[in-house]
Amino acid sequence: MRLVLFDVDGTLLSARGAGRRALARALRLVYGTAGAIEQYDLRGRTDLSIVYDVMEGAGLAREAVKPRLGDCFEAYARGLVEEIGDGRGVVTLPGVAALVRRLDGVADVVLGLLTGNIEEGARIKLEPTGLWPYFRTGAFGSDAADRRRLPSLAARRAQALVGYRFRPRDVVVVGDTPLDVECARCFGAVAMAVATGQHSRDQLESSGPDLLFDDLADVERVTHAVRSVRD
Repeated sequence: MRLVLFDVDGTLLSARGAGRRALARALRLVYGTAGAIEQYDLRGRTDLSIVYDVMEGAGLAREAVKPRLGDCFEAYARGLVEEIGDGRGVVTLPGVAALVRRLDGVADVVLGLLTGNIEEGARIKLEPTGLWPYFRTGAFGSDAADRRRLPSLAARRAQALVGYRFRPRDVVVVGDTPLDVECARCFGAVAMAVATGQHSRDQLESSGPDLLFDDLADVERVTHAVRSVRD
């Protein structure tokens, strides 16, 4: 079996900055400052690490930040709902909808998410696309600050769901940043990079993925690659 874990922003969709705007508002509401959130490089980071880094950069100790994380993420989710609105600003990236539906129809493939978004944030962004129900499991930015810890957690959750023990070689991590590739490598999973985010193909290639695509538009080619790599 294969466990295919997709990143959200830059891989499945673009929310056109909604997440940054909503998080900035939440940080100001809960901690009194948004720090340098406008300059912070969000790409490939978990929401937990973003909050810690930005607030520590603004002079708040982690011990002061941690007790109010729940409040922060609740405020963020409320703000994200407002930012997303009717979903017209959420753009599904090329080939994504067809690929997700194609893989969902393959008997030996389980679809999940591996994203820096908190789970509620991922749901809010994905629901307007109609793709949220296809992702049966996953690991999220609310689970760990360090993205490298997420693949093993997602594999354990998938095992609990379907009763199959996913070895690292059975897991494919799909993302648009070198940090996605790094977290796959740390677990021993297949690293599949797609240049639909803010990193160029050359930048992604230098991070050493097992598979690299300009986009996911060639659904049959991508499906074949996902199913056959490391067989």
